[in-house]
Amino acid sequence: MDIIFALKALVMGLVEGFTEFLPISSTGHLILAGSLLDLQRNVSKEVIDVFEIVIQAGAILAVCWEYRARIASVLSGLTSDHKARKFVLNLIVAFLPLAVLGLAVGKHIKAVLFKPVPVALAFIIGGFVILWAERRAKTNPTAVRIHSVEDMSVSDALKVGFAQAFALIPGTSRSGATIIGGMLFGLSRKAGTEFSFFLAIPTLLCATFYSLYKERALLSADLTGFFSIGTVAAFVSAFLCVRWLLRYISSHDFTVFAWYRIVFGVVVIVTSYTGMVAWVD
Repeated sequence: MDIIFALKALVMGLVEGFTEFLPISSTGHLILAGSLLDLQRNVSKEVIDVFEIVIQAGAILAVCWEYRARIASVLSGLTSDHKARKFVLNLIVAFLPLAVLGLAVGKHIKAVLFKPVPVALAFIIGGFVILWAERRAKTNPTAVRIHSVEDMSVSDALKVGFAQAFALIPGTSRSGATIIGGMLFGLSRKAGTEFSFFLAIPTLLCATFYSLYKERALLSADLTGFFSIGTVAAFVSAFLCVRWLLRYISSHDFTVFAWYRIVFGVVVIVTSYTGMVAWVD
């Protein structure tokens, strides 16, 4: 693997890690970054699609490491602790809507919407949804009824799960959909963020293993370095991002991310239609 190809893998991994848990869409950023880096010069689009999913495992391992004590406590308490069993049940329930809809329509959505301009439109729309949700939270603070993920009911988890399903639309943001959806359904910003972290574990791990199995014919020893560099970079950057985000939400809202989405989306659309950037579909 030449140095330029390795640097592209590194950049893609960093993009994945820094964006996976922020409400700005890691998939959208990977599509745009891959277009700018012209990854199709090095590997096929099918390999890129698998790579973008597989490196999510690095980001998930970062969450597992950050919450390792809590995860160990839940796993050890499955046979004796009602709260641990309830927490795992909530994760399973919240995971199901995306899993079912993804298997049913994911391929069709991917064929139509995994392109720079549709992603940019999703960026902009998602930004306005975040602004609306944050304004609603400020004008009606009493709407928050859940301050800890342990206080969530099965119906709360199901609602967040349906919100997560909107992440099938590239550019929407899985974390943004779950966090903002959670806030709209009565979760505090902190509870919504933490539940989004935990929900990412089954969601992204299943996506990774399913993609690896389904597209195993595309993989070869020559791609080991490409995948390894991207995964390690995603782990390191996601670990830093998770720690930063937990501190950030203790005293800030998500408004800045909303405006970032809107501005970034407009830039992509303008540069695409003016020909300033030759975005690759």
